[in-house]
Amino acid sequence: MSTRQRHIAHLHLHAALSEAQYGDIIELMSGITPHVQAVPPDAVQLDLTSALRYFDLSPYDMVQTAMMRLKLFYDIDSSAGLANNRMLASMAADASAPGDTTWVPDGQAADWLYPRPVTALPGIGRATADTLGRHGLHAIGHVTDMPPATLQRLLGAGPARLLAERARGHDPRPVTPSEPAAHLVADLVFERDCLDPARHHRAVLGLAEQIGRRLRGESRIASRLALTVRYADRSSTTRTRGLPEPTNHSPALAATALGLLTALGLQRARVRAFAIRADGLLPAGSAYRQLSLDPGDARARAAEAAADRARRRFGQEAVGPAALRTDRYGPG
Repeated sequence: MSTRQRHIAHLHLHAALSEAQYGDIIELMSGITPHVQAVPPDAVQLDLTSALRYFDLSPYDMVQTAMMRLKLFYDIDSSAGLANNRMLASMAADASAPGDTTWVPDGQAADWLYPRPVTALPGIGRATADTLGRHGLHAIGHVTDMPPATLQRLLGAGPARLLAERARGHDPRPVTPSEPAAHLVADLVFERDCLDPARHHRAVLGLAEQIGRRLRGESRIASRLALTVRYADRSSTTRTRGLPEPTNHSPALAATALGLLTALGLQRARVRAFAIRADGLLPAGSAYRQLSLDPGDARARAAEAAADRARRRFGQEAVGPAALRTDRYGPG
């Protein structure tokens, strides 16, 4: 039985970051995938495997989206590596100049690794490098070409086995967040500054729909929403409002988000980006939903559950609010 190919990104952040700034970046990246692992002090790793179908982007374009968001929201340059495991992604990022991405496609790891110095592998200290060097093992390919018994005589059985696995590009470690995200973030970057109030409305409606889908997918509910508007001059405004009750129901989230948008009065504002953050997250089973005597509410929730099932089966674009069909609100 085949397993789904993993797509792991490693982003180096070319900036000196405070602890608070680093936490904000982890939060921003959680808007792309919940599988974000901190690599302090200046890197993050993302497992993009499940996000690719959601955003309908290639692995490379997904990484470019992450780098663009870092630049837009925090003016941080980054370099990236993309591969099928954490070790290769980190090594690929080390090989990338600022602003660039090095992609090691699945099946090409051996060729990419072969000429690289053996010291590029993680865990190769000076003593190990000196031992390998004395026997002419300067490149990773030299290690893979050496008989295992010979390598064991040089390093010992355990270290030799581990080095051989790394030299062949093997790394089974998952991307593991330290703890469940305290927030969920969905953001949108316009290709050009947008003055159209109707597009502002559709953008915020679409982001609220994204938040609702993700909350339901993770069996969580939110207590508060924050709407951030980033303007053409890089200034921003944020407004926060509590929800009438903790929920993951998209229409309820949209009503609060659109209320925040209306309160901002952006009739002639040149908007570059919107972001919605859901706070006060709780397990979906931990709060009671207010009973409604409106049969339309029950029908709406049943239709929402059916739409979620259709999207899981046929993709995220299979079903969506009619109000969003006239204008895709994503980048581009």
